[in-house]
Amino acid sequence: MKWEFDSRYPSVDDLRERARKRIPRFAFEYLDGGCNEDINLHKNTSDIRAIELVPDYIKKYPGADLRTELFGHTYDAPFGVCPVGLQGLMWPKASEILAKAAHTHNVPFILSTVTTASIETVAEITEGKAWFQLYHPAKAELRDDILRRHESVGCPVLVLLCDVPSFGFRPRDIRNGLSMPPQMTVRNMMQILGRPRWAMETLLAGTPQFATMKPYMPKGMSMKTLGLFMSQTFSGRLDEERIAPIRDRWKGKLVLKGVAGEADAALAAKLGFDGILVSNHGGRQIDVGESAIHSLKYLADRYRGKMTVMMDSGIRSGADIARTLAAGAEFAFLGRTFMYSVAALGNRGGDHAMAILKTQLQQVLEQVGCEKPIQLTQHRK
Repeated sequence: MKWEFDSRYPSVDDLRERARKRIPRFAFEYLDGGCNEDINLHKNTSDIRAIELVPDYIKKYPGADLRTELFGHTYDAPFGVCPVGLQGLMWPKASEILAKAAHTHNVPFILSTVTTASIETVAEITEGKAWFQLYHPAKAELRDDILRRHESVGCPVLVLLCDVPSFGFRPRDIRNGLSMPPQMTVRNMMQILGRPRWAMETLLAGTPQFATMKPYMPKGMSMKTLGLFMSQTFSGRLDEERIAPIRDRWKGKLVLKGVAGEADAALAAKLGFDGILVSNHGGRQIDVGESAIHSLKYLADRYRGKMTVMMDSGIRSGADIARTLAAGAEFAFLGRTFMYSVAALGNRGGDHAMAILKTQLQQVLEQVGCEKPIQLTQHRK
């Protein structure tokens, strides 16, 4: 099958460079950067690319089929769209663009609690098929109301985030005024003036807001009070006592995101999670840990068959997806790749990224002689 994409931007590097030139520097650095010295940001991808596959050339081969079953639904490919905060800051309506593309291409889209489209908007776009990532609220009443809203729109999978007990130390965001509370500096204003298309699109779309949280936020909130509200509203560190009410209430599939070690994976299995999403938040939260793919290798060996084992962080291309699946992941999720594409191409960016990733992954499977993504583990060197 051939998926159509813009041949001027056939690689993720092309999209990243186009995005860098098209959006203000503060928005690009928010998307592109990690935390501290960016060690895990770069290690995530380089460690994935150290994985090698062995092809089988002399054999009967009927072709490759990317379709993959996950939580009772057959998706058209074994990858999905990661939750990303403040998507509308990087390109107006980015959440909606990616949700639509994911629905069109029949892959999962995960909405973040702190992004710029609401639960209800994304549910309408995806016909109730979008997943939701929950930042744990400090108050039970807020937690229960957010869960109620997701139940009412038919959300099939709830992703509980565990790797933000504190906010990562991100020098670029601090310098650019995108820490909490955010600030709009003269330098940022000059950057906006240098990106007139972004500025016009943002003006038409309206100022980015935490759309899901809007019903709970006092009107007329200043930047300073917004920061205070967000820090008081969410309590990122999880424990069994906080997880139990969610597991008891939520009737859909439940995934723990941010798993990077044996203890958290074992607890997820004990508490009845349906899956884990091995992740280090794309290198944005911890710089002193190991890469996500290294965590995946031993967690997949121990927990595949007990829970669905998935991974994000550092996956940029279709070849990276193949390497990740070969290392033991049953499904892969990407964030920056999709955001680069939307920042580069606007409304066309979601479909473009989907087409590139499917084309690249299909080529790898055909090259190594693998019929289904789940069989890639057999080709790992």
